[in-house]
Amino acid sequence: MAADADSVRLARLCSGLRQSRGLAGKRDIAHALAALGDTAVPGAPAVANGDDAAAIADGEGWLLFAIEGFIQEFVAADPWFAGWCGVMVNCSDIAAMGGRPMAVVDAVWAADSLQLEPVMEGMAAAARAFGVPVVGGHSNSRAGGLQLAVAVLGRAAALLPGTAARPGDALMVAIDLRGGYRGVFPHWDAATDAPSTRLQGDLALLPELAEAGLCRAARDISQAGALGSALMLLEAAGCGAEIAIDAVPRPSRTDAERWLLEAFPSFGYVLAVPPEQEGAVAVRFAARGIACATVGHCTAQPTLRLSAGDARRVAWDLAREPVLGLAPTTMPQPRTSHA
Repeated sequence: MAADADSVRLARLCSGLRQSRGLAGKRDIAHALAALGDTAVPGAPAVANGDDAAAIADGEGWLLFAIEGFIQEFVAADPWFAGWCGVMVNCSDIAAMGGRPMAVVDAVWAADSLQLEPVMEGMAAAARAFGVPVVGGHSNSRAGGLQLAVAVLGRAAALLPGTAARPGDALMVAIDLRGGYRGVFPHWDAATDAPSTRLQGDLALLPELAEAGLCRAARDISQAGALGSALMLLEAAGCGAEIAIDAVPRPSRTDAERWLLEAFPSFGYVLAVPPEQEGAVAVRFAARGIACATVGHCTAQPTLRLSAGDARRVAWDLAREPVLGLAPTTMPQPRTSHA
């Protein structure tokens, strides 16, 4: 009976992954990339597509660039938190690439100054909390509605590109389980009430792992959820994996399906780690009170398989159905990043 229940759970998750609104939004990137083409500057060193931050070689390190646009319903429903997230998620994109954020700029449209104000207040609060200044941008308080986009500049000494994951790597998930869901949206907020010293120290973990050579690749968990985010990392590397769904760190009394498919944690990453470094990586997260576990291993076969108990099921075959169309075996790698 337990095996039957596990099979049902896996079937629901596989179906839910395909119907996920968050992952559907990510899949739209493939159309944007096709229209954009390769706009790289000839001779300018960069890394291949597949990460949320672009990286361009600069002296002894890398300059990192990222941008986030926010769903209008979310900005309208919780404008202060949307402003906060404008800084937070961009910092997370830089950290996932192995870097440290330096500064952000914003573009905000609102119907009037009163509508604009909470967005800017949230952004200012996050800038202070994460120690990353807002240095410029564009605002308009005479628009038809509320819209927000925020961009970030960072720097890295060593990178954690998704393309670097290799078969045999441990697939680890690290998530700050403190806090709770905020409102009706699937945002798991472990940040707005946290001390700034904790937030900044936690964010520094990723570049520290990169610089110590303990981690090979990373991707932050976004609105595609833990499973969708893992799928995108695997596609960029041309790998697959089997993920034990019950090994993914999860808060008690939360719905497992929603957590795996939708939850957008304020601090959450999927990591590809050399097997000999699993223990060292787990210890570093544990020292900061962040849950971290090995949930599977990367495989040469480009399929995402899910397991629960003795039950197993193929959730996605990337060779047959790309997500972003960025796998090394499916198309040439441009020198820009658009993910």
